[in-house]
Amino acid sequence: MSDIRDIHLEFLRHGPAHNQLLSPLTTYLALCGADGPVSVQVPYEHAQLLNRLDRLRYEIDGVPVAPSQRKAELEELGAAIGRMLSEIPALVSELRKDGGNAGRLVNIQLKISAFELGLLPFEATMAPADTSGSGAPLLLRTMTSMTREIRRGEPLELDWNRPPKILFAFASPPGLPAVPAQEHLDALRRAIEPWVQIKDTPQDRVEEVRKMLTPLKNATARSISDRCQAEDYTHVHILAHGAPLPESNNKRFGVVLAKEGDASGHTVVDGQSLAMALKSMKTDGQAKRPPTVVTLATCDSGNAASVLTPGGSIAHELHFFDIPWVIASQFPLWMRASNIAVEILYRGLLAGKDPRWVLYDLRQRLRIDLPETHDWASIVAYATIDHQLEIQVDRFRAEQTKRKINVKFKRMDELVGADGGPAAASKRDKVAVAAELKELTRKIREDLELWCKEQSAERDPKEGAERWGMSAASEKRIAIIYEIFNDREESNLAYRKSSELYAKALKIEPVNHWVMTQFLSIAATPALASDDQLEKLPSSYGKWWAVARQLAEWQLRNDSGIDKVWAHGTLAELDLLGAVYGGTGFDQAQALRSIAAHCREIYDSSAEYPFPLTSTRSQFGRYVDRWQRKQWEELARAALEALGVDELTAPAPDELEREATPVKSEREAAPAK
Repeated sequence: MSDIRDIHLEFLRHGPAHNQLLSPLTTYLALCGADGPVSVQVPYEHAQLLNRLDRLRYEIDGVPVAPSQRKAELEELGAAIGRMLSEIPALVSELRKDGGNAGRLVNIQLKISAFELGLLPFEATMAPADTSGSGAPLLLRTMTSMTREIRRGEPLELDWNRPPKILFAFASPPGLPAVPAQEHLDALRRAIEPWVQIKDTPQDRVEEVRKMLTPLKNATARSISDRCQAEDYTHVHILAHGAPLPESNNKRFGVVLAKEGDASGHTVVDGQSLAMALKSMKTDGQAKRPPTVVTLATCDSGNAASVLTPGGSIAHELHFFDIPWVIASQFPLWMRASNIAVEILYRGLLAGKDPRWVLYDLRQRLRIDLPETHDWASIVAYATIDHQLEIQVDRFRAEQTKRKINVKFKRMDELVGADGGPAAASKRDKVAVAAELKELTRKIREDLELWCKEQSAERDPKEGAERWGMSAASEKRIAIIYEIFNDREESNLAYRKSSELYAKALKIEPVNHWVMTQFLSIAATPALASDDQLEKLPSSYGKWWAVARQLAEWQLRNDSGIDKVWAHGTLAELDLLGAVYGGTGFDQAQALRSIAAHCREIYDSSAEYPFPLTSTRSQFGRYVDRWQRKQWEELARAALEALGVDELTAPAPDELEREATPVKSEREAAPAK
């Protein structure tokens, strides 16, 4: 069962989206779940609501609004919206379903086509009567989140699983209060830290940071467009003031950016112009994907203000122009709140946490840290949510976990010289290197254990087996690094852990031939089995070897694409392991021919599927360089030759691994199905 459940709630009325004022006389149709439409009315006249919203802006015409008045206003608005939602039986029923489930998040997905309804601060609603938390803010007292979505003719394409690249655009024109640019930059820097390559010098470190994060000072619409033309940004964070558009008598809000060609001036950019800048074509004229997430640390960026003309708030416009997720503020936002928001949002999003959970976390944090404000209710998210979102988020989290571990492995390779360069241990104190290796190893194990124990891994045996298998592959990598470092005790410990984790993965999914093959491979390594012990391995291992062969052969016959390529790799390795597990019927000459054939298939497929080639080269390189045995030496060399490796000029196996993601040293490069 998923740990998030979406409730779809849509409001409809006759007529165009704009040019309609709020009125208790207007009837809206509310659609929720599988129930039929229900008629509801808004409890406010338009002018009355605007007056109430003004009192939530902290000051009116320069005069501060008393905290007690703001609190009373927010509570009255929340209660009125709660009564309105209570008139929708299906919504009340849906909210009751998870009232006692403390570990499950409910997300109300609002779909609103009428601009005037966008003025209502639904995020401040009290929990409807007869639901958990009734009489208190729904998004604070219960495990509930809320997102908004624009009604579309065609569903908006969502690609959550992209390598993150962040544009941080900020503007603080002269004559206006300074924006907390350094605080936001520091927060973004902390958020990307786990994925930045570890370097010894500040200069090298900065270069690595720039691969993920681009600060854009004194941002203009043109400079944002230029950056988006040059790079494919997945996340854009904009820090600027919000202000009414000067040409709009209806007080529609825009973003205050620097003025092009005038360092002392500024201009107010509307949502449509900003959307066009963010979606700029590539410099070669080719279409590009827009950012997946845009966060606006801008007052009133979620404020619809006027409903008389087409177009809504800045956030509404960006979402309308096909940006899947836009997170904004519907009221003025305190600077401290914006600092908290950027920290929580990007730390959670980059770690691969579901954005609905991140929004929930953000509201809780704002309420706790800033109890004197209502910034928790100000946050509004326009979001594309479909049945694939959770799957894509899971895959993104998997990739981010692998990337994070890859950073640590690359550093460990540098420390011991496994990357082909001089070992840091030769230039630095060996005790210091040993301490850093130990800490990196601890973090890798900690990250992987948390990932393996996630609900998604426990729900899906195949996914669980893949993750525990990855942990085993990582232990194998750790063992080799410590072997190079001449720490035999730590190396052998990691080999034993690798064997135990492969066994655990095999227990979860006994028909996973990749896991079975890797377990047999580790069991036969010199670190775990001496020449004498090799002959005493359990007889059941020979049966598993035969079963693994049969399963891999079935996959080879029935699958296509990269799965078929991986099957060739597994069968080639099983042919090699036949020298240990094949018994008296093992035919060395036949194994040599079979290995060569499978490896040539991998080599011939490398133009379309390059990773299996580098991964398989690395694995067979270990048999030659790290796990030397006379039983399989000739077989391993034959495999490397068929894989296009020239023994005289090829780098050592661990250098070959450097070309791929270290943690993807096995089958886990293929997404789990």
